[in-house]
Amino acid sequence: MSWSRLRASRTGLRRAYLGAVALSVLALAPMTWAWLSAAGHRLTAGTGPGWTREVPSAPVGLVLGAGLINGVPTPMLATRLDIAARLYRDGRVRALLLSGDNGRAGYDEPSVMRDYLLARGLPPDRLVLDYAGFDTWDSCVRARDVFGVRRLTVVTQDFHLPRAVALCRAAGIDAFGVGDDSSGRWPTETYAYAVREFGATAKALLDSVVLRSPPVFPGPRETSLDRFLTPGP
Repeated sequence: MSWSRLRASRTGLRRAYLGAVALSVLALAPMTWAWLSAAGHRLTAGTGPGWTREVPSAPVGLVLGAGLINGVPTPMLATRLDIAARLYRDGRVRALLLSGDNGRAGYDEPSVMRDYLLARGLPPDRLVLDYAGFDTWDSCVRARDVFGVRRLTVVTQDFHLPRAVALCRAAGIDAFGVGDDSSGRWPTETYAYAVREFGATAKALLDSVVLRSPPVFPGPRETSLDRFLTPGP
């Protein structure tokens, strides 16, 4: 091989390497954005007494939907609701905003979430339903624009927590997040959802930072949370 061909070959390899590095950086950029945005604003729920003292108090806890099976919450959603109930009972939030999908007939996530919490003794006047939480960005924007929330604690699973906190903070909400470490109980589902986060976080960055996309259903202003948003007994 001549010197000129060797040099051209090396140049091609170098460019291919740099291109691969650039693609890797671009692929990881959304995850990096989410992790940095949520740094210092999230924790994993504990199992013993006292862990809720590490959660800053907030007027509202935002519980994000996670699916139904035969009309009852999936195990992951039930765990989110249990964590939210604990935060309420320990005085870390004053009310719960239950945000989920009610976009088709016969599928009503928020109502099922409410019924689950009512069966566990939570008062009905502290449960507010958002029927148009079709994805995490919509839930955050609607919490701000429809329900008037400016500070909240969002409850989800650990694998979803950076994206959820980052999106609520990108929406202008002072958000803290509490996550459930589901990897020990449902490892297959958890790892599958964790892989899905790469694509979902890329969409989240696009929706919240680049496009500032409106929610699917913006909706009129609702006042059902107003009495909990100002200091008082």
